[in-house]
Amino acid sequence: MATNLATWITEHGVSEVECIVPDMNGVQRGKVLPANKFLSSVKENTLRIPGSIFSVTINGEYPEGIGHIIPEYDPDQMMVPDPETIREAPGFATPTAYVIADAFTKDGTPVAIAPRMILKRVLKLYEDRGWRPVIAPEVEFYLVSQNTDPDFPLVPPTGRSGRPETASQPYGLEALTEFEEFIEHTYEWCEKAGINIDTKIHESGAAQLEVRLVRQVALQHGVYATFLAKPMSDQPGSAMHIHQSVLDIETGRNIFSTQAGKDSALFRSYIAGLARLLPQVTPMFAPNVNSFRRMRPDSDAPINV
Repeated sequence: MATNLATWITEHGVSEVECIVPDMNGVQRGKVLPANKFLSSVKENTLRIPGSIFSVTINGEYPEGIGHIIPEYDPDQMMVPDPETIREAPGFATPTAYVIADAFTKDGTPVAIAPRMILKRVLKLYEDRGWRPVIAPEVEFYLVSQNTDPDFPLVPPTGRSGRPETASQPYGLEALTEFEEFIEHTYEWCEKAGINIDTKIHESGAAQLEVRLVRQVALQHGVYATFLAKPMSDQPGSAMHIHQSVLDIETGRNIFSTQAGKDSALFRSYIAGLARLLPQVTPMFAPNVNSFRRMRPDSDAPINV
């Protein structure tokens, strides 16, 4: 049964709603409205956002020379919330929900460069072949001591033992317990937000964890969470792995594997396609100077791309 926004908001006692449109860099853009104003805006179709948000860089700047993509007069686009994406937004004093919206032009045409629209077109290509892609992003980040001076280097925080971590402990369970309260708090918030976390792993860098979400939780625990690719020169870098498989819609079988459990021809073709096309999208995967500090030999970084 389709979710009714008004009913959901009433049942959950929500006072404010964050209406989110992801930009090209995955940054959440949008508006925060009182719940009653949000519902009336949805009903009257008056939720708007500038089309230029889809051209903003990772640094929040507007590039030049894109008039053929975004008109210079920067028309508003309609925000149409997807009711199936509404979730509790944990961590707010006021009961808040967030909902993801799609973007449309004033004549009702989907905004072609909106990331969700691009994703829907890609999913349709798979569906037309009888396939369904399964994607699991794995985000790495560092916990670091709070530091407001950009000229000072980042350092590992003090854990439960009262001592900062100084040695690498890949997959060390004891190292995980140093920040157990932070981890459990993250689990709790992710559960409220409907985000699944499969596992928590301590990586080879000091205080580096793999989970899915997190700056707000870190602040509540007196530390920062940084997703920079190379935040500390003497520690391993952080990455975002994208685990991928493709299933046959009718059978549920992984098309990358044969019945005997061997690599299929489709799997090898898929790898070949990634090797050929990934270099062209490197600027999206490595969007700033720090990204390339991680690109060095013998560092588990994709230097061949």
